[in-house]
Amino acid sequence: MERKTVIFIADSLDNAHKFQKVLTQLDCDVFAGSSAQLEHLLVQHPGHDLVIYEARAEAVEGLAAVEEMVVEEGAAAMLLIVGEGALPMFRLPLRVHADFVMDGASGEECATRIRQLLWPGNEGSAADLIMVDAMTLNLATYQVKVNEEPLDLTYMEYALLAFLATHPGRTYSRDALLRRVWGFDYYGGSRTVDVHVRRVRAKLGPELAQHLETVRGVGYLWAS
Repeated sequence: MERKTVIFIADSLDNAHKFQKVLTQLDCDVFAGSSAQLEHLLVQHPGHDLVIYEARAEAVEGLAAVEEMVVEEGAAAMLLIVGEGALPMFRLPLRVHADFVMDGASGEECATRIRQLLWPGNEGSAADLIMVDAMTLNLATYQVKVNEEPLDLTYMEYALLAFLATHPGRTYSRDALLRRVWGFDYYGGSRTVDVHVRRVRAKLGPELAQHLETVRGVGYLWAS
């Protein structure tokens, strides 16, 4: 998908941290700042595709001015982060393609709404995407990215990772993995599983590799 430009505006650290994690897993360049920096960022980065704006109770009354500013600078879309206390006063902008998420929404929901605004028609099903820390596993395209960089996995390495990541918290023996991942007609030994697990761990890196746990005397599991 085409790389996009996002301006992110928030005055609270909790949303700043959450959206930083979400946006680093998407194919976009992000320029972040506080509400006082909105106009500067809009001018500094013309051609931006999305403005994400935190509109808590005290900010809702000023949304009309924010919308005016965004429209003047030609933004294609807006995503508003709305606090529960601001809902009675909240109105979705009319002059720009817009959506909103509630303050406290999960990272998965935020990512889905961002994809719908940035890549309409290509966002895919949320069920096709598995996000763990800095890793995004796309079951529809058979791709895995870590910190936005694609991992060079063989098909069997991908198949092993995808199977375990889609069955988190369950331990599978080596024989079970041979049957479920390699197929019933595979005649290799169980050492094949160990070799592939080591390769997957090495490619994931030390932090993500901790999710692929060895259960001594049994097999392997993916801890989400």
